[in-house]
Amino acid sequence: MHPYEVLRRPVVTEKSTELQAQGKYAFEVARGANKPQIKQAVEKAFKVRVTAVNVVTVRGKLRRVGRRQVLTQPWKKAIVTLQPGDKIELFEGV
Repeated sequence: MHPYEVLRRPVVTEKSTELQAQGKYAFEVARGANKPQIKQAVEKAFKVRVTAVNVVTVRGKLRRVGRRQVLTQPWKKAIVTLQPGDKIELFEGV
């Protein structure tokens, strides 16, 4: 899997914004990606050093569409910890 296919989008929520103070950033990643692939993709894309990668599979939610109830797609979230002093400029000012 190509490193640029691994990262889908940054996750910008209240909780992920608070994690930035600790040097942790959250991304939506490809379902088939593993921790070494995520680490390599973040280091290559943002030119930072990654110390740890935590991965969470987020289950789909039950939503109503008219009369039907449908399940949204499950997705994978990665919380990446950077070395002290490194930061990703993409998240600054959010």
